[in-house]
Amino acid sequence: MFAVTAARFNADDPLSGLELGERPDPAAPDGWATVTVKAASLNHHDLWTLRGVGIREDRLPIVLGCDGAGVDENGDEVVIHSVISDPDWLGDETLDPRRSLLSEKYDGTFAEKVVVPRRNLVPKPPELSWEEAACLPTAWLTAYRMLFTQGGVQPGDTVLVQGAGGGVATALIVLGKAAGLRVWATSGSEAKRKRALDLGADAVFERGAKLPDRVDAVMETVGAATWGHSLRALRPGGTLVVSGATSGFNPSAELNRVFFLQLRVVGSTMGTRDELGKLVKLCQTAGVRPVIDEVMPLTEARRGFEKMARGELFGKIVFTL
Repeated sequence: MFAVTAARFNADDPLSGLELGERPDPAAPDGWATVTVKAASLNHHDLWTLRGVGIREDRLPIVLGCDGAGVDENGDEVVIHSVISDPDWLGDETLDPRRSLLSEKYDGTFAEKVVVPRRNLVPKPPELSWEEAACLPTAWLTAYRMLFTQGGVQPGDTVLVQGAGGGVATALIVLGKAAGLRVWATSGSEAKRKRALDLGADAVFERGAKLPDRVDAVMETVGAATWGHSLRALRPGGTLVVSGATSGFNPSAELNRVFFLQLRVVGSTMGTRDELGKLVKLCQTAGVRPVIDEVMPLTEARRGFEKMARGELFGKIVFTL
């Protein structure tokens, strides 16, 4: 089968380890299903893998890709939940200390076929296209959990989304508006600020700009470049939810601000299968749809990776098969 793999790690030149070509068809163990992939979407996780973050070298070569949707052996259309937990784990899969994501321990979705535990399959409704469904399991599920599980926001709250343009950030804007929140967003790009307004953001600001008021919650995926601004933006007792740090992992903690204003700093990683099911239902019933930057065939995956590495995205890149 054709697949896109990480063959080598290179922190400075991650795309040098990207290879496209033939791989053996996967074999499904007992309790696992084989899915013929129709569409898969790109995440920053795939670039981090090529840099050697979160994966051991003895796993190489490994098929990349966390997100995907396709057809199982029974002909059912499915969305793939990419958090692989221990078979004996009960409860929230994201808290299983032995969990992994597809493309960390097991081959991912950037291939003609992928095998996953059968419990990781969520029915795909006909209202969602393959491309839309393939965007949900990582970036959009991450955004759903950040807002509604970890952030605990309520309709009418004001939420600041840092770094409008990425897959998680665009999902936060769309989902936040669907839930009745007042959504503010930041970006260093005037074009991305304009597009955030088009998505429904109530106001947009340059990165680091003074805001007209303090917010109830900040959704943080940028990291070091926006961390101080995120803390300053919160009202006393507000919540900062962090699920990524694309600009760096070690900002100044500003603990004095955290304890004096009694801020809540909450980590968030991916989401559960049940949350993915609720997200799919929300898209189905409320007409919410993922923001797609570009759709391209999997054979052109290198171009998609290059576009992400340059930071030129607004929304998701989706590969089709």
